[in-house]
Amino acid sequence: MFLSDFDYELPPELIAQHPPEVRGASRVMTLGRRCGTIGESVIGDLPGCFRPGDLLVLNDTRVIPARLFGQKESGGKVEIFLVRRLRAPGEVWECLIKASKAPQGGCRILLPEGMAAVVLAREEGHWQVEFDPCEDFTSWLERVGKMPLPPYIKREPEGEDRERYQTVFAKEKGAVAAPTAGLHFTEAVLAEIAARGVRLAPLTLHVGLGTFMPVRVEALSEHKMHRESYRIPEETAAAVRETKERGGRVIALGTTALRALEHAAVSGELHGEADIFILPGYRFRSVDALITNFHLPKSTLLMLVCAFAGKESLLNAYREAVARKFRFFSYGDAMFIS
Repeated sequence: MFLSDFDYELPPELIAQHPPEVRGASRVMTLGRRCGTIGESVIGDLPGCFRPGDLLVLNDTRVIPARLFGQKESGGKVEIFLVRRLRAPGEVWECLIKASKAPQGGCRILLPEGMAAVVLAREEGHWQVEFDPCEDFTSWLERVGKMPLPPYIKREPEGEDRERYQTVFAKEKGAVAAPTAGLHFTEAVLAEIAARGVRLAPLTLHVGLGTFMPVRVEALSEHKMHRESYRIPEETAAAVRETKERGGRVIALGTTALRALEHAAVSGELHGEADIFILPGYRFRSVDALITNFHLPKSTLLMLVCAFAGKESLLNAYREAVARKFRFFSYGDAMFIS
């Protein structure tokens, strides 16, 4: 299987640069997994797609303001992008660093409000960085950091992104990208879904850089997935089992929820680091339906959704989405695949 098998034409003007004016105003394309039937709806009507006895699994990760700007003691400007916490207490993080000259071990990067980032080591293009002082680091980061919008959004983060690049159910801090399918949902829509006899269950998968890092090999057998930490509560795992036994549907709100559930089904572990790479031919063990956004050409997320819906059916739906001028990617419209 090859990277070029997962390409499609996308006019740049369909890449959403801002969220819709009102949360929950997005369009939804519906797609039948077995028949390939395409329909169109809106988020406000999505509760009608659920059945009593269904289970909706949500990713409650919360995006951290992961972009930091400072300067070396010598004066050179530096941008630090937090990837994941390696050790706490002590606030040692895996980071990306952008500077005119790569910093060496021991380099101190001066940040706002008296904070310093001390470079410890570099491994495979990432740096290990310790923040000093580490006391009240989380509050400092909320004040100083900028939201990490993906690279296809061609603007700097604005005030609205602090709220709109988070789901309304975001709780556990640690993601550097949003679980974007959840961005469409309001508390009112979730309440209406629950009122239809649908159970809602949380899990946590901290979305990492791999969600928008390009695949750099043509032969997909050579691609290595980035690891993302996840935790599935016992109650959620039990709800999945009970739903399957009753004949109800397990519906994943987003590819992140799906990856956590399927990784756990394969590994038998309810917490750890997920690195599952799902391609067409994969047998899904936990998830029966999926709510997701439209994904980048040649991305691992597009490959996953092709595996779930069927490659030809999914790419045909994408061509139809382009023709109907759906909005694509993080702040774009949604799909319900059932």
